[in-house]
Amino acid sequence: MFDWIQNFADWLIYTIFNIGADTHLGTALNFFVYDTIKILILLFFIVFIMGIINAYFPIERLKDYLHRKKLYGLEYFFASIFGAITTFCSCSSVPLFIGFVQGGIPLGVTFAFLITSPLVNEVAIAMFLGLFGVKATLIYAISGILLGSIGGWLLGKFNLEPLLSDWVKKILDNKMHQAEYKEEKQTFYQRLPEITHGAWDIVKGVLLYIIIGIAIGAAIHGFVPENFFHTYLGGGQWWTVPIAVLVAVPMYANAAGIVPIIQVFVAKGVPLGTAIAFMMATVGLSIPEATMLKKVMSLKLIAIFFGVVTAAIIISGFLFNLIL
Repeated sequence: MFDWIQNFADWLIYTIFNIGADTHLGTALNFFVYDTIKILILLFFIVFIMGIINAYFPIERLKDYLHRKKLYGLEYFFASIFGAITTFCSCSSVPLFIGFVQGGIPLGVTFAFLITSPLVNEVAIAMFLGLFGVKATLIYAISGILLGSIGGWLLGKFNLEPLLSDWVKKILDNKMHQAEYKEEKQTFYQRLPEITHGAWDIVKGVLLYIIIGIAIGAAIHGFVPENFFHTYLGGGQWWTVPIAVLVAVPMYANAAGIVPIIQVFVAKGVPLGTAIAFMMATVGLSIPEATMLKKVMSLKLIAIFFGVVTAAIIISGFLFNLIL
């Protein structure tokens, strides 16, 4: 499917620029050109499709629906699904999390959205599809949604509302009803320019991260020795997954920047499950996110949230290595 891109990359680097295919620089540049073109094509296509979905199921409608309906546990799953179809990193998910809490949606359901939103989105799915194939993409997407659903349900059982900040408590005390969402009647063709423009805006918004991520991945791919990552994370020892996750938690990156690096980790011998767990911890938990959450949570609640999600990602990493 993407042979033409590989042929173009080979022609550009090895023929036009006359850089040897057996050199570190040639290998790195070829990797960069091929992955950049392939990922951008897939990204625009999938973001465009998800834009159609978002146009007919916006966040206001979800908030209104979850506020009014009794769903017998499915609300966690629906919140995770919505988190998966929104293009947000962990920090940009926080304002929506605040909006959910202000809207009176149960805290566990809100956590389900907060967990899933940075882990799984159309950017990550497009990149995963191009780099790892359909099987790995499905396992990654489904596991991310389940992780959000189960994590949100578990956190909801802890009765954590008293650990919300005083600012949020005052809002909840003063706000008894959620405003109803008014649907705007438009045909698909009327929405199409806005959807296309929105998809292009998303691609432009993550373009720099994609280029930086692929550039880092290309440098690792071309210059780092083959056995470096295999030695430290690829030996199959039980402790490699927890170490990968714990090292990733303090870091911060979005999916566009980290997925190309994960591809190189795998190429260098790191098990795919360990690499995915590292990615999930990097994009799903971060110090900037914790700082923003202090507006709505106590430090104890932030620690509980991070602890539960970290443990869930570690368990997922073990399961990934068994499945993949």
